[in-house]
Amino acid sequence: MMRHQKHEVLRLALSLALLGATNAGAATDAPTARPLRIFAAGSLTGALTAVARQFTLQTGQKFDLVYGPAGIMRERIENGEAADLFASANMVHPQTLADQGLATPPVVMARNQMCARALPEFKLTTENLLDRMLDPKVKILTSTPKSDPGGDYAWMLFAKADKIRPGAQATLEAKALQLVGGKHDAPIPPGQDALQYYTSHKKVDISIGYCSSRKTTPDPAFTTVHMPPSLAITADYGLSVLTREGEAHEAAFRFAFFILSPAAQNIIAEFGFTPVAQVAVY
Repeated sequence: MMRHQKHEVLRLALSLALLGATNAGAATDAPTARPLRIFAAGSLTGALTAVARQFTLQTGQKFDLVYGPAGIMRERIENGEAADLFASANMVHPQTLADQGLATPPVVMARNQMCARALPEFKLTTENLLDRMLDPKVKILTSTPKSDPGGDYAWMLFAKADKIRPGAQATLEAKALQLVGGKHDAPIPPGQDALQYYTSHKKVDISIGYCSSRKTTPDPAFTTVHMPPSLAITADYGLSVLTREGEAHEAAFRFAFFILSPAAQNIIAEFGFTPVAQVAVY
């Protein structure tokens, strides 16, 4: 089965599970007595917070939203922390939970791309990106592989670069500064993000990360460039309901179904993600 077909089947399976859950017994659309606890990738902070806010307006359901590197979120669930829903920046971490019987098989909730960011004076473009990255004087910021899917995607990008410039992968992996998305990152001062902080201290020149933003408007302080087709990476974001039974279980399915709805997908798209469900306008 093709990859995208498999994901569509899984998304349909989640929808059917939801319908079965909401039609069983005395299930209603009433909110649960306690907030739904959502573990989600940090890159979803803006988008998922906005989606949850809309769901609260419609249903009264409250949320406890916990954001962080998806690999670390997965480990916290494996170690027994309570959560109702898991939204990951890849499919691997939620599938790992599903394989252990801790979550439903993941479905694709959104897609993302990888971009590069730098200060305007750096004069970064899609065309000169690989040359600038390979410049020995240029310092590159990435997330931490395994702990944060953003780092895994950066390493995939480096592997693609090697097919264009033999030896590029080893060079880029060696010079990449894994300063975010790990378990022991240095603290960033309040009010700044990692790129702002590290560029202001001349520690990095280019950041490799998601094209999406935690805000609906781009940061004018930085230039964002897309990868050339030869380096393009598509990130599938996976969504799973944790299999812990209880009063919140059906509400978690309802919220998962809402995330996949066109209304929520339109909100997600405002933050730079590629939605997986849209309504055609005629």
